[in-house]
Amino acid sequence: MNTKYYFTEEHELFRQSVQAFLAKEVKPFIEEWEEKRTIPRHIWKTFGQMDYFGLMYPEKYGGLDLDFFYTVLLIEEVTKCDSAGFGAAVLAHMTLACPHLLAEGSEAIKQKYLVPSIKGAIFGCLAISEPGAGSDVANIQTKAVRDGDEYIINGSKTFITNGVYSDYLIVALKTDTSKAASGISMMLVDRNSEGLSATKLKKLGWRASDTAEIAFDNVRVPTSNLLGEEGKGFYYIMQRFELERLILAISAVAACESALNHTLKYMNERKAFGRSINKFQVLRHRIANLTTEVEAAKAFVYHVCRMFNDGHYAVKESAMAKLLATELSDKVMYECLQCFGGYGFMEDYPLARMFRDSRLGPIGGGTSEIMREIIAKMVIDDVQYQMATQHQSKINEEGSEAVNSEKTITAKQIIYSLSERLKNEKALSYQATIHFDIEGNNGGQFTVNIDHGTCQVQEGLLGNAICLIETKDDIYANVELGKTNPQQAIMQGDLKISNLAAMMEFSGMFYRFKLEKTS
Repeated sequence: MNTKYYFTEEHELFRQSVQAFLAKEVKPFIEEWEEKRTIPRHIWKTFGQMDYFGLMYPEKYGGLDLDFFYTVLLIEEVTKCDSAGFGAAVLAHMTLACPHLLAEGSEAIKQKYLVPSIKGAIFGCLAISEPGAGSDVANIQTKAVRDGDEYIINGSKTFITNGVYSDYLIVALKTDTSKAASGISMMLVDRNSEGLSATKLKKLGWRASDTAEIAFDNVRVPTSNLLGEEGKGFYYIMQRFELERLILAISAVAACESALNHTLKYMNERKAFGRSINKFQVLRHRIANLTTEVEAAKAFVYHVCRMFNDGHYAVKESAMAKLLATELSDKVMYECLQCFGGYGFMEDYPLARMFRDSRLGPIGGGTSEIMREIIAKMVIDDVQYQMATQHQSKINEEGSEAVNSEKTITAKQIIYSLSERLKNEKALSYQATIHFDIEGNNGGQFTVNIDHGTCQVQEGLLGNAICLIETKDDIYANVELGKTNPQQAIMQGDLKISNLAAMMEFSGMFYRFKLEKTS
């Protein structure tokens, strides 16, 4: 495809320099690293010396602060080394661990960890998944209990890329076990912390990278290692998922292109029945179909990259890109391996490893099933996800809130409208009671009860509820009207939800509130 819309001449010169670097420093050693199931530490330092880790980071921390398409090029070329394990190790440090240091770390943490991370002197990992909580982030059980000026951490993590050899871990844990998502915090843990241990896991693919199960046994961490605020970890994680999924999509498309290139070369060289196999129509048409699908996927992924680069919070599009590209990669690897015949089954040929490696795409970073549910919520249930900003309301020149042409709607009116907005068929098998405690003249206390297809709203906090929602009337109204990002309201303490998972399921039972314009 013509990529000039996305890449300038400077971008392409950068690509050439990356290709030359990888051809010398990485590609000759891939087989060795795959066999030994480890990558030598000097690789991170070498990448740092080339400023690759700093492409999207501010200059004040040693970065280059370049546009996102430089990172896209790096991801593509690293992927075309044909070792997803190598790519995962390098990119997990750059795009999973470091973003949390930049976004939530104190200035002291940035200087101590982010600056040397960009230089490649140290590298990190992101530890979220647990044996009992993979995609269900709100259900993590690893705990951090405050003890003076320290936290004491106990629990375990699993499937952590760079979990064995990294110098530090960015860990999601519970600082308040009485809460679900709103009890999660993020913390930095040094590798040499007493009580921290890691076990390398044996994997089907991604063999060059180290993937660990990590145990925390009374690990003490200073309170200064808290990233951001207590109880805001879930929302920090959600904000990073967009980039993680987009990177997986970029990698998947690049892997497809590399597999097709290997296959085209083999088909040109391999002869059967007196001619090269690229002359057989069934194989020619197979390649034609695959190439068409990869080109279409690439165009969409680049489009989402452009959205990300321009500051748009593309939650739906990133989920779509990840779903489309990773599942296509599985298909392309299967079909390309078939073109190799028996040789495709041999480890001496790259397709065997690429076939194994691609299988993690529809699993890591949120499974395909999770991607489909995110997309379904946005397309079917009209759920909206927005990036948290400092202030989303438009302010006029006098400093007061701008007035629009919409009629005033109170929290009480919105809550009482729930009965009319119930998705009756969906709620047939659902039963729950929710309490609302809304402060303000247009608020009050309310009980909403759904019982197998019926919804009843009553004043007062009646009976036992699975969730309590506490906020002010204007905050609640603005959240329902889409004027205020609920994640932002929760992070700022303006909206308190005792059981976020229960609230999300409850919200899914209703059509979105729509405000009619005044005439």
